[in-house]
Amino acid sequence: QVQLGESGGGLVQPGGSLRLSCAASGIIFSLYTMGWYRQAPGKQRELVAVISSSKWTNYVDSVKGRFTISRDNAKNTVYLQMNSLKPEDTAVYYCNAGGSSKGYWGQGTQVTVSS
Repeated sequence: QVQLGESGGGLVQPGGSLRLSCAASGIIFSLYTMGWYRQAPGKQRELVAVISSSKWTNYVDSVKGRFTISRDNAKNTVYLQMNSLKPEDTAVYYCNAGGSSKGYWGQGTQVTVSS
């Protein structure tokens, strides 16, 4: 049984930082491309960042230079370091393994950026 468990969300002031974690089980983690998606109220889910099995990374333009995705294959965990957070980053953040069409999803963690 595949499980993806996100943690690290919360309420932060604009300009602050958060680090999201996603622990995976039930898959050969090192072989999977891992991604972070987010969905804000009334909006479609969007890909925020992705890291391949060879640690190639890519980001949506709106977070480039502020967010960093990384992975620790020994811990079966993917991270999203979020700096200089803005109110428009407010969303539920989801961890994904294997792509949006056929992959696996976590339950999501809420990130709220507000003063």
